[in-house]
Amino acid sequence: MAAVLAAALGMTLTACSATGGKRAEDARRAAAEAAEGRANVTTPRWTVAMVTHSGDGDSFWDIVQKGARQAAAKDNIDFLYAHSDEGQQQAQLVDSYVDKKVDGLIVTLAKPDALKASVARAVAAGIPVITVNSGSAQSKAFGALTHIGQDETVAGQAVGDELDRRGRKKALCVLHEQGNVGHEQRCDGVRETFGGQLQNLYVDGTNMPDVQASIEAKLQSDPTVDAVVTLGAPFADAAVQAKRTSGSRAEVDTFDLNAKVAAGLGSGDLGFAVDQQPYLQGYEAVDLLWLYRYNADVLGGGRPVLTGPQIITRQDAAALAQYTKRGTR
Repeated sequence: MAAVLAAALGMTLTACSATGGKRAEDARRAAAEAAEGRANVTTPRWTVAMVTHSGDGDSFWDIVQKGARQAAAKDNIDFLYAHSDEGQQQAQLVDSYVDKKVDGLIVTLAKPDALKASVARAVAAGIPVITVNSGSAQSKAFGALTHIGQDETVAGQAVGDELDRRGRKKALCVLHEQGNVGHEQRCDGVRETFGGQLQNLYVDGTNMPDVQASIEAKLQSDPTVDAVVTLGAPFADAAVQAKRTSGSRAEVDTFDLNAKVAAGLGSGDLGFAVDQQPYLQGYEAVDLLWLYRYNADVLGGGRPVLTGPQIITRQDAAALAQYTKRGTR
């Protein structure tokens, strides 16, 4: 009898051990799958295209693309990219991707009137559209799922507040792309909150020597200007050079962040920068299209998904250096 009980007990313990071991193995497997990120989700190889209003050589859009490509690699997506700073050409690029029947579109609306018909055509074809960076006011009306970026007016207002905090009295807002509604909104936002005088200065952003010369001429003709605000990181350096050659004591501040801007903040050549996290704009746009295709998920609740503004100063630059050097901030 004792032998029978011992055998039964041994069998029970073995069964419990086996069950416990299986549970532990299942838990380890689940944790590994979660760590890999969607490793247990099989989806088709979808294609997503991004069409922006970028000109050639604009480092801002390199950062956006890095975010988009990182998300695409994770989400099993073929990522396509095209750009033009001419509204009609950008619209034609959108049309070409609609004709290719891509699975999702990411579009900027810096010149919304030029893009309206093309975005409507994509939506009518059943292609989900997300707008990024520019066009938050038009995105919903055009039929996009959501908009990802900063509110340009709010970002401008933050700059106006910061200029006041720094005691500035007369500022230039340097617009490098005429017809870009987002740029106008930024300067208008600064004007709403800035207690001093603000003057718009239009320059040819495709010609950096012209940008520098235009800012230099303005600073030489009006020594009372004590702040220059550029609307893109590549133009901040031109403003710094113009300040030096003109003998001006104006502070140079800028929208957007990159490695050179971070270095300028650290050296004191720049006062502050406004970061809208372009890497996050690209990453989230691709990821949200994946979520929509896979699970009909939409973020924002009908409102833009904001990635900025964030005021970056000298004190912040060192902490962000490792990210700006690798080109993701």
